[in-house]
Amino acid sequence: MEYKLTQYSKGGGCGCKISPAILSEILAAHNVGAKSNVPQLLVGNDSRDDAAVYQIDEKTAVISTTDFFMPIVDDAFSFGQIAAANAISDVYAMGGKPIFALAVLGWPLASLPASEAAKVMEGARKTCAEAGIVIAGGHSIDSQDPIFGLVVNGIIAIENLKRNDTAQQGDVLILTKPLGVGIMATAQKRGLLTEEDLNFLVKQLTTINKAGEALGKIKDVHAMTDVTGFGLLGHLTEMMEGSNLSATLHYNKIPIIPAVRSYIAQKTIPGATARNWSSCSAGVVFGDGINEEEATKLLPDPQTNGGLLIAVAPHALEEVQTILKELGIQYTEPIGTCSAAMDKRIYIHQE
Repeated sequence: MEYKLTQYSKGGGCGCKISPAILSEILAAHNVGAKSNVPQLLVGNDSRDDAAVYQIDEKTAVISTTDFFMPIVDDAFSFGQIAAANAISDVYAMGGKPIFALAVLGWPLASLPASEAAKVMEGARKTCAEAGIVIAGGHSIDSQDPIFGLVVNGIIAIENLKRNDTAQQGDVLILTKPLGVGIMATAQKRGLLTEEDLNFLVKQLTTINKAGEALGKIKDVHAMTDVTGFGLLGHLTEMMEGSNLSATLHYNKIPIIPAVRSYIAQKTIPGATARNWSSCSAGVVFGDGINEEEATKLLPDPQTNGGLLIAVAPHALEEVQTILKELGIQYTEPIGTCSAAMDKRIYIHQE
């Protein structure tokens, strides 16, 4: 029997995330950061960064993160690959090297056989092997929806640590994967995605962001994060607010999955898109000529295992582009710039 996992869950991928506004409410009384009474905690949740970072000696820190969600694709093996790649990405986004993982599994045994869960684990192990790590343990429960992810631990030289709130005025911005994952995944769940587009989607979703480890060694990469459930606008807003800057984006230079506009026309928009836009729209200004109807579907689109968003000094741009190209990444052109803080956090122009 063929099982289509997305039919067994109410959400999918990083679109399952609680909206930024509600998350802020939940965490309002739980700000734990480097200014707490634990000086070794270099990064807590006060900056909404990708992972926690804890100093273990004068030169080294441990990176720890967890990420899990419901299926974004129907195939169990691919789901495992994607969930693992997405979780590992948070270590790469800090500039770190992953060292091992623990599995987090929730499975509706009344409706899906254990053999499908085994396929999920097999896919996750494949992705972990690509990243050079093992799944060393974990925890599982019988749950109403299929859920899978990883706790990932990594290591980093403290001098190479990249945060999401340390961009500098004059930095240029690069996004290493095209937008549109949430729209495409919704099209798949509705039975509208073509086989060719599904293959493109799965390839992007299973590609690990290993470039982050190499970029951690470049001093003039000032800030980095991965674009996931809050969409490009949500994660860029976090970067600009944390850095007390504003950003100007060039809409025509933002990478977009080639086929995604045809699915926008079919209205395959995930519910999380509107929540994301509502959370960040007050800080966004559109310039003349922008198709706002399209932009408000693409720029807050929830990504799963999305690209790295990199803020780099202009004189180091070529070095960063060389590293990305050597790793097979084709999206290396700047999509915007960082400036001193203005009235709004993000300004979007056509060119």
